[in-house]
Amino acid sequence: MFGYIWEYVYTSFLRYWLKWLIRQVTGTCELQRICSGHKPGAARTTKAGALNHPKSVLRGALETTKDSLEQCVDQIMKAKNIKPAKDPKFKESLHICLLQITGYSSLYISVEDLRKEVFSSDNPEHEAMLLKVWIPAPRAIASVSACQTDLTLSFFSENYTAEARQVLSHANHPKLGYSYAIVGINLTEMAYSLLKSGALKPHFYNAVQGTPELQHFHQLYCYLAYEFDKFWVAEEPESIMQFNQYREKFHNIVRTHLQDPGVCLTLTVGSKN
Repeated sequence: MFGYIWEYVYTSFLRYWLKWLIRQVTGTCELQRICSGHKPGAARTTKAGALNHPKSVLRGALETTKDSLEQCVDQIMKAKNIKPAKDPKFKESLHICLLQITGYSSLYISVEDLRKEVFSSDNPEHEAMLLKVWIPAPRAIASVSACQTDLTLSFFSENYTAEARQVLSHANHPKLGYSYAIVGINLTEMAYSLLKSGALKPHFYNAVQGTPELQHFHQLYCYLAYEFDKFWVAEEPESIMQFNQYREKFHNIVRTHLQDPGVCLTLTVGSKN
């Protein structure tokens, strides 16, 4: 009971005066202290985003477009009486934080739109994507796969050719093999669910110093595909019938990695970019 009373008193009264006192002593606002006190990435951006409340100066910036963000940063600096000459790095630091926060929301919308796009055998681009995956029966994939999965598999094949061939080789192994297409669908769904829940924020805040885009989501899939293949081969499942069990185990491993503020789930070996 005392804890609830203390929390109410602190958030309603003491916190404001404490922030005011620190501002008088240090000459900096909370946003400045966050930007200067944390390295670029998840630690800084997460703390900056946590200041978004109904009366926050960040409110408008997080609801605007990417092109208007720089102007919003200027307005925030004016409202907080932050002088560029005294804190020359603040503007760029806050701008990157806002690009990452708003970009994550935009990325989710882009992935959601792609997820809803239906595969069409009459679309040359869709057919071309399937041919790049090196699957013996691409039309069989089309019957169970969304366009999003086809695109991620295609991206993997194009940008990490050696690794994609290695994964496909393991998938065709007579004893430890698995369905390359079905695993692709499951991993794409895993990436989508993690994105939707917000669990991928630390990864994208660390991996992309700006606005995360679809390309970065596909790169995340490449990491998951490569790491799942390594995990599957190392575990040596007795049967493909145990796939769901190992999928959940791998999912938990990824979630554990995402608890680390410094997490960066990026596949760098063999990248053509």
